[in-house]
Amino acid sequence: AAREAWVDAGNPNFNPENIAVNWSTGIGGVLTLLNSWDTLRNQGARRVMPMTVPMLMPNAAAAVIAMEIHAEAAAKSFVSACSSSTDAIVHAYNDIRSGKVDITLVGGSEACIHPLPLSGFAALQALSRNNNNPQEASKPFDINRDGFVLAEGAAALVLENLETAKARGAKIYAVIIGGAINADAYHITAPNPEGKTAARAIENALKSAQIEPEDIAHINAHATSTQAGDLAEYKALKKVFGNQLANIPVTATKSSTGHLLGGSGALEAIFTTKTLQEKIIPPIINLQNQDPNTPLNLATKPTPLGKNKKFAISNSFGFGGHNSVIVLANLE
Repeated sequence: AAREAWVDAGNPNFNPENIAVNWSTGIGGVLTLLNSWDTLRNQGARRVMPMTVPMLMPNAAAAVIAMEIHAEAAAKSFVSACSSSTDAIVHAYNDIRSGKVDITLVGGSEACIHPLPLSGFAALQALSRNNNNPQEASKPFDINRDGFVLAEGAAALVLENLETAKARGAKIYAVIIGGAINADAYHITAPNPEGKTAARAIENALKSAQIEPEDIAHINAHATSTQAGDLAEYKALKKVFGNQLANIPVTATKSSTGHLLGGSGALEAIFTTKTLQEKIIPPIINLQNQDPNTPLNLATKPTPLGKNKKFAISNSFGFGGHNSVIVLANLE
């Protein structure tokens, strides 16, 4: 994913001292850890791979990508559950605006489909139990939602100053104009049920972008398809947007992709970017009976973006109470 993003950005030719990598994961190399434990237990210590530690450490991806693109300014790792890669984007945005770096390759990845993580999430009652119909198991904002579907993958973006990108003829999809991070400080897995801290993160993101709630044309919700999470996110959105929320089309792309944990924020940033560029909102799927307690304006089919509005937000809220929000704009 990182290689594809860097090539798509035109293989930028910057001083390595001004190139950074911000990469994220929720869990890290858990498959390496668990498989190496099996090797140790069954075959002994001499059979454990020499690369076990480099493969399991959460910062490994950032380090390898930095080597690939010669990023000497920084190789930062962000581990904040489901907010990880949105955190990485917010920090990259701030570093570029402050002049600390010229360009940052940012994103996240997750590969944790293994019986132990699955069992742990199931014990938390976080996973959907709809095993007989898995393609319809992820159903954010549906009254019968019962948990998320774990997924694997990676997503990468390249961020740089707009004027620099224009000057070198880079392919520009959209512009990040604001972002904010905070924490619920409430519970290790559950969100604040009233969504008050998440609402503040959204408000702070809009403030950093110097726009008003009524300027927002679209929301890509975090929306994992859990009962508590979706309801808390609705309450947060309602606090920020009030009655205006009924006029803002909302999508929940985890219904199609599953939940990439530390990779989800970057993936949804790409969805939101493409929404602004192509002016079509990707639909939420599997919505059969919308929960009356979350009366959002949900896009259940590809929906044209409203005219004369060019701003959108993407939300990420993670275990531990991590909240992260970015604001994007199209170029027109």
